Amino acid sequence: MIDDMRVVFESRNRRACSDRALVLTSLQIPHQIVDDIAGCALVVPAEHSARAVDELRLYDEENPPPRPTRKVEPFAHQNATPGVVAYVLVIVGVAWLAGASYFGLDWLAAGRVDGELIRAGEWWRTVTALTLHADLRHLLGNIVFGAFFGLFAGRLLGPGVAWLAIVLMGASGNALNTLLLESTHRSIGASTAVFAALGLLAGFVWRARLMSQEKWPYRIGPIVGGFALLMFTGTGDGGPDSRTDVGAHLMGFLCGLTGGMLLALVRDELAERRWQIVAAALTALLVAIAWIAAFLARQAAAIM
Repeated sequence: MIDDMRVVFESRNRRACSDRALVLTSLQIPHQIVDDIAGCALVVPAEHSARAVDELRLYDEENPPPRPTRKVEPFAHQNATPGVVAYVLVIVGVAWLAGASYFGLDWLAAGRVDGELIRAGEWWRTVTALTLHADLRHLLGNIVFGAFFGLFAGRLLGPGVAWLAIVLMGASGNALNTLLLESTHRSIGASTAVFAALGLLAGFVWRARLMSQEKWPYRIGPIVGGFALLMFTGTGDGGPDSRTDVGAHLMGFLCGLTGGMLLALVRDELAERRWQIVAAALTALLVAIAWIAAFLARQAAAIM
């Protein structure tokens, strides 16, 4: 047995010693692994120690330790059912009231997006238009997609905060679309809010890092996925007779995307029940005030 042995590597990890022992074996450098309570050490005869140290240094340079990856942030999902149920009840209820012309009101004329009137100050139309639909097919489509995206948004943000954000971002999308188009532009439908919900999801998931951050395709996945869904479901057939309001869908998505990123900054506060209750009350109040304003404006116009 050789008495003069030098330690060239030591570690608490037996696998690390074994890997480096294989390197020395391939170079025909005599060596031995010595185990103790603290871990293990790789020893070689003194005359080979300088070469062994150099070879192991080259091995470490060529095989750096893997970079630690950012883990998916843990997040507690909330009960989204109340928000989805409220959404369905509201748009179905408004459809029924509009169909029966309740209160003697032409609901479509009073609540639709009208570029000239919105620019003249009738802001409530950006909200009321989200609750109106042209026909049963239009209504059912927005029920399905709105409930789908709203369910996921509610699970992440809570039902109150999610739907307040969806209504606000949807209304903002209508307002921006109106400012960018001709003043004669008119539209109705919850689809702007539906795509605001999609953007909200994409922005929040991306900014809050709720998906794997290991590779860049995963990091930008929520944004790319959101735009892909927008292009697939939000652009219609593009024909001259299409009723699809592509501009409103895009503006709703972009507003939702921005809102989702901002909400990710206060994600820790979103789980508090009081904020959900306050947000739900504000959502109901906003929709109610918008329709009251529409009703009063219509009455005032009739008197004049």
